[in-house]
Amino acid sequence: MTVNTRNFTISTDKSKLNMSLIYNFIANSYWAKGIPKSVMQKAIDNSMCFGVYSANNEQVGFARVVTDNATFAYLADVFIIPNLQGNGLSKLLVKTIVAHPELQGLRRFLLATYDAHGLYAQYGFKPIDNPVLLMQINTENVYSKNNSEI
Repeated sequence: MTVNTRNFTISTDKSKLNMSLIYNFIANSYWAKGIPKSVMQKAIDNSMCFGVYSANNEQVGFARVVTDNATFAYLADVFIIPNLQGNGLSKLLVKTIVAHPELQGLRRFLLATYDAHGLYAQYGFKPIDNPVLLMQINTENVYSKNNSEI
């Protein structure tokens, strides 16, 4: 799937992904600080990925969706490079993801965010209605040197 607009393209073609750009951004993010490159590669290999590209095919953004394409999806690792943030590219990216044909009719589409609630709310995401229904295993500092064997 490819979406073209405003001199930017969004594509699900994994062969176009710039792994160095993705890894450098995600490994320094608040949500996956220090993630090993092999773990990031495995996450990409097992996800539906969306790359954002400039008119000259330079990757400027990324997101991935973990899904069974039937009932459930989880949106993760969404970013636009810093010098292009604030130009509507994250809105275009999330809009494209939510409208993707393989992600229609899902019972649940989740994400976690520290600071972008307003962005996601524009596309139908809302706080969990009944949070007591959800549970998690959250391994703190999973990518730190002490937990690298996990």
